Amino acid sequence: MTLSIDLNADLGEGSAHEETVMGVVSSANIACGGHAGDAGTMRDSLRLAARFGVAAGAHPGFPDREGFGRRELHFPPDDVRTFVREQIEALKAVAAREGVPLRHVKPHGMLYNVAVRDETLARAVAQAAADSGVPLYFGLAGGGSVMLREARAAGLREIGEGFADRGYAPDGSLWPRGQAGALLDAAAATAQGVRIARDGVTTAVTGEPVAVPARTLCLHGDGAEAAELARALRAALEAAGLRVAAP
Repeated sequence: MTLSIDLNADLGEGSAHEETVMGVVSSANIACGGHAGDAGTMRDSLRLAARFGVAAGAHPGFPDREGFGRRELHFPPDDVRTFVREQIEALKAVAAREGVPLRHVKPHGMLYNVAVRDETLARAVAQAAADSGVPLYFGLAGGGSVMLREARAAGLREIGEGFADRGYAPDGSLWPRGQAGALLDAAAATAQGVRIARDGVTTAVTGEPVAVPARTLCLHGDGAEAAELARALRAALEAAGLRVAAP
């Protein structure tokens, strides 16, 4: 039996590589007005997804355009549930006009990172996703992440996610941005992506083996090497005998 893996990217964020990356991935996480994006960018990304046959999903983040959603902000759980739901609904409205179904929700940036470890925040985000009626939820695979547990509890179908171009800590969390080893170059990211997809394991920045039982694999669409990495990773996954397909 041929193993399959989803390949997703965070898009709709103003990257010059969007069309190239969209033509390679099988799922697209589209920014929907929190950290980035507006009705126009959502429409353009959805049209690209439709053209390339890519599964479209919502990519809600902290309402923090200045910090691109990468700063840790603090909101009451009800506020988190509200702003996440509003962002998903904004994308749903554009998607309905374009005739594109939304398949999944994947939190962005610091909202994602905090939801990995903070049960209260994870529950609020998962409940907002469930409120929206979008069936699938992407969250960090392994590492004691509470994201997927809360998604399950909210009635969502959880999809464990690995990261091709990010370094890992020994506990399976992502190595903090800004520290050496946090961001991998295209060659290292390609090798790590294939290893996670094929073997469900990688090596932490500090040298320990880390289990990453992923069903979807993320590459970031805004980096300088995004187009090169997308093409190289897709080719390497297929060369390793993996079928690239949305869940």
